[in-house]
Amino acid sequence: MATEREPKPQGFKRINFFKGFLTTEHDWNDAERYHLEKRKLHNRLLHSPGVVAGHAGELKVMARARGDLSIEIQPGYAIDGQGHDLMLWETQIKTIVPEEYKLPQQLYVVLRFVEELSDFIAYKENLEYKGHRRVLEGCKVEISQTQPDVRQEVELARILLEKNATRVRDARDANDPRPNEIDLRFVPRAGVAGSFLDPTTRLRVDTMLRSLRRGLFQLARDGKVLSAHDALAAVISVSALHAADQLDLRNIFDEVALIVEMEAEIAADVEVNHPTLAQRKEFGDFRKHIEILKGLLGERRSAAQGAQDALQNLTAYQQKAGEIILSIFAGTLPVQSADSPAPAAAPKSGGMDWEQVKAISQLDLPNEITVDGRVWVQIDKIDVMDKDSEEAHSLAIHDAKDSYRSRQKLKYPDGTVLEDVGRAHVGGYAQYTIKNVTAGKELAIIRRMDYVYGDYEIEFTVDGKNAGVCSCAGTDRVNRWRNWPYVLPAEVVTKDKLSVKQNAGTAGRDINMFRYWFYQPK
Repeated sequence: MATEREPKPQGFKRINFFKGFLTTEHDWNDAERYHLEKRKLHNRLLHSPGVVAGHAGELKVMARARGDLSIEIQPGYAIDGQGHDLMLWETQIKTIVPEEYKLPQQLYVVLRFVEELSDFIAYKENLEYKGHRRVLEGCKVEISQTQPDVRQEVELARILLEKNATRVRDARDANDPRPNEIDLRFVPRAGVAGSFLDPTTRLRVDTMLRSLRRGLFQLARDGKVLSAHDALAAVISVSALHAADQLDLRNIFDEVALIVEMEAEIAADVEVNHPTLAQRKEFGDFRKHIEILKGLLGERRSAAQGAQDALQNLTAYQQKAGEIILSIFAGTLPVQSADSPAPAAAPKSGGMDWEQVKAISQLDLPNEITVDGRVWVQIDKIDVMDKDSEEAHSLAIHDAKDSYRSRQKLKYPDGTVLEDVGRAHVGGYAQYTIKNVTAGKELAIIRRMDYVYGDYEIEFTVDGKNAGVCSCAGTDRVNRWRNWPYVLPAEVVTKDKLSVKQNAGTAGRDINMFRYWFYQPK
């Protein structure tokens, strides 16, 4: 006896046009259905359902200032468990009517996918031909009494409404909402793959994290500050997210907030258990930066440009905080007397890191240096105050409030004394050309500077493109020479000759330059 076979999977059928193909409404509806089902399949399998971070107001539910039982739902975008796109275009107001519920009652604010036929047309010539020309996809906000099912709806908030409640308010403690307060803890978050940070911002975040790792490691190891271990663990965790390409504007503020929380613990720990360290000027600067970072995190905006600007400020101040910590321990290195001979060359074999490059005590840096295991080759240099060298590189200072020449005889951290001449400016910017460049590779700019004038930032622009911010954190009034490095990302190195503009990003500070060296990895 023959048995009935199970039907084979139908698969996805695309419409295939050909000459003479007479289409009907069924063909066109099938064509639309194909694209709809493929998109929903993608959403279901490659994105977890929930609210999509970073778009509009992120569907955030808030109490209204009127102090009643109404709530406000911000615009945003979500994906439900079936793969539907739920786009709320405008702010919506919903008012809870207590008489409709048996209180006390847990109420849920949910978003559901809806669609409706629109653009109806009927032809006078033949009334048989009529119908809706469009299907409007949308969503609606509802107040529900049943536990949300993410396959059918997306939870935006929940409220435990008590009897005789007269108002709904935002939660005073987001981690422990009370009755009649908006509870956002159960809002599902849609998962996405990859980071949306642009290459320049990615490098800026990476530089910030490396700076913090080095500084906190020194604080934990040499400073014996136990709370620094916790902060270092937080930085390593965020670094792992960054390396996995999972850090961007959707979550980076929350991740940095964790680091700032740990840094605040360090400040409190040092005040109580390390009074000598607490009295250092540098540590006072560190505490000030923590307060600034708290303010920046509190003021961050969700709009794309506002969030991008906030992130740039956040990374700059965090990077500086790490460099300030590191500068505290720079003085613990062995110091040679001024009469000691200068080392013949920079460290070899395993090389050094960029922090050690700052202290290479030679009049001219070597043709090759090994940094973090990579060999960097000198491709160009500018001898400031040498007329031929300045003209060959079009070195000039523009729009400065004040500029002057300087001759200094100063020491490096190892005690080596060198004399050099240079320029300085207050405000405005310096501009110069770098030659012999290999496009598509990182480029390190190393500037000999007088570190007595520190605690400022320089904004770099390459051929008109933003190339990031260099933080010159800390000062040294004793050993004043430093070779300050900044690495341009490969994305902005696009020609064999670059025009670089370095703008004084901190008002009222002297930006000095005594010599430039330019390196690229071998």
